[in-house]
Amino acid sequence: MVHPSAMREPGRSGPSEREKDLALLARRRWRVAVALTGAMMATYFGFVLLVAYAKPAAGALVAPGLSWGILLGVLVIVVAWVVTGIYVVWANSRYDTKLEQLRAAAREER
Repeated sequence: MVHPSAMREPGRSGPSEREKDLALLARRRWRVAVALTGAMMATYFGFVLLVAYAKPAAGALVAPGLSWGILLGVLVIVVAWVVTGIYVVWANSRYDTKLEQLRAAAREER
């Protein structure tokens, strides 16, 4: 990714509109990444803490041969897939589209 300052035109002191758009896009990507990372970390560490500090609850049977620990372990994997899917859909529909628009505008100005 090109740093916004590298896109600055010579002789201009302030950021261009394109630089502002790129910085805004980078902030949005950061917010999405932090939110999804937080969701995944809460899920994973919640599971680990449950197994570490509530072994009887994690070992309790939901059905014959199926404990809460196994069921929640599978849920951690499913949450990882869902979080990844959310990011891919967001990136493909919003981030990549806007980034390509900014690149096209930069190519037209050259």
